[in-house]
Amino acid sequence: MAGWFGALGGWRLRAWAFAFGAMAVFAFQPLNLLFLLVVSITGWVLMTATSQTPRAAFMVGWWWGAGFFAAGLYWISMALMVDAERFAWLIPVAIGGFAVGFGLFAAVCGLAMHWGKSSIIARVLILAGAWTVMEWVRSWLFTGFPWNLIATAWTVSDAVIQNAAFIGTYGLGALTVLAAGAPAAMAQSRRAFAGLVLIIPLGLLAVGEQRLSTASDETVPGVRLRLIQPNIPQSLKWKPELLESHMMAQLDLGAAPPAPGEAAPTHVIWGETMAPFYVADHLGWLQTIGSMTPVGGLTIMGAPRLVTPPSTGGRYEVANAMLAIGDDGLVQASYDKFHLVPFGEYMPLADWLPLEKITHGSGSFRAGPGLQTLRLKGLPPVSPLICYEVIFPGAVTRANDRPSWLLNLTNDAWYGKTPGPHQHFASTRLRSVEEGLPLVRVANTGISGIIDGYGRVRARLELSTAGALDGDLPKPVAQPTWFSQTGNALGLALAGGLALMGFFLGRLAHGRK
Repeated sequence: MAGWFGALGGWRLRAWAFAFGAMAVFAFQPLNLLFLLVVSITGWVLMTATSQTPRAAFMVGWWWGAGFFAAGLYWISMALMVDAERFAWLIPVAIGGFAVGFGLFAAVCGLAMHWGKSSIIARVLILAGAWTVMEWVRSWLFTGFPWNLIATAWTVSDAVIQNAAFIGTYGLGALTVLAAGAPAAMAQSRRAFAGLVLIIPLGLLAVGEQRLSTASDETVPGVRLRLIQPNIPQSLKWKPELLESHMMAQLDLGAAPPAPGEAAPTHVIWGETMAPFYVADHLGWLQTIGSMTPVGGLTIMGAPRLVTPPSTGGRYEVANAMLAIGDDGLVQASYDKFHLVPFGEYMPLADWLPLEKITHGSGSFRAGPGLQTLRLKGLPPVSPLICYEVIFPGAVTRANDRPSWLLNLTNDAWYGKTPGPHQHFASTRLRSVEEGLPLVRVANTGISGIIDGYGRVRARLELSTAGALDGDLPKPVAQPTWFSQTGNALGLALAGGLALMGFFLGRLAHGRK
């Protein structure tokens, strides 16, 4: 392979770099073809090794990244088909923008690998560190979008993902890239180093199995959750003439009797904006919801919320909110989403870009104040997260007011039957492991589920399935995880150490020539 890449050069080498980058995406959900991650990253290292200049290494990395992000995020274009007349023309712009823009993160990694000089081992070490640092940068630069972090591929194994409790998703990703690129060392007859492709996964598996051997299956007494997944197509969700039928379908699911021999739900939970109007300001609907809420419990739902009512004479300010409504029909608590989606919930550079946001309504949502820990009737303290707020490692709980569980309301109906909802669900599992907290995810079209503090799926409703899912709320992990105390520090320190080791090995090998 190394010789073949060396003979290519030019556009043919870049085309293969694009193809190998796209290949890596098949390691993620729902296919989980992990071996292709090894082929992809090993190929990238060998292609970079044929690059004689920093610019060539940069371009190979850019094309590899373009393939990775174009294939990994193509499903976002489905959101532009919901209102195809207005937005379908943006599909090539969106996919091309993701490929070119996000591809720059991989280009930086390719340039960093050039510092490895003539040593393949040094290049692999540098890539493991640089890729991880770039994943972290991607989580906050331009509001952040840490989607398809490399470690997410391991959600195929309950055991391996346990390592995120110690070194986080970034640390697990660094070791994954190291293992996946290790076979490239065989090009220089470094077979011992190439053995890391087996040694690292086996070590991660052993650590994970040991952690799971002490895992508890305890649940919170007196709490029975019902997750409502109505499977309403996004194209129909906001139609005024269907509003009442959408609401009643969800209320009926929430009020249905439990399965024979099962306990009745104490709390009913809907997905993001599944009440598609200002329900908190509608007394009649509040009374209807309260009458169909479990006695002494709550109906928790996503809905737009008027922050500034029109009676004030000012402009409308609307939040993408979560509301907790009691059996008395009163809103007992609310939470406003604070990490808004660019182009979906607000328009960045609105004064210069003549574009509309793709979600319903003409104005932008107003961002909430930030993470909260809510204390809701009959429930342990909870950290609510709306939509993709759940994908950010180390940013799902308040440090000074730690919750006992996480609640993620989302609406993946935008993306249809694509890998997007599967990848989103996988990301939530890693947040559970990192924090040692159970997570409940409720999605309009799926995937909804109850996940314990070890990332194990206790109950699940599949994609594009209408129904209600009843389940108990797991207790959090008994001892706080390392990650919950140190955040991303250990993972980034590991990445930095690998990169520095690679840099010095590369210099040493170059000096011996």
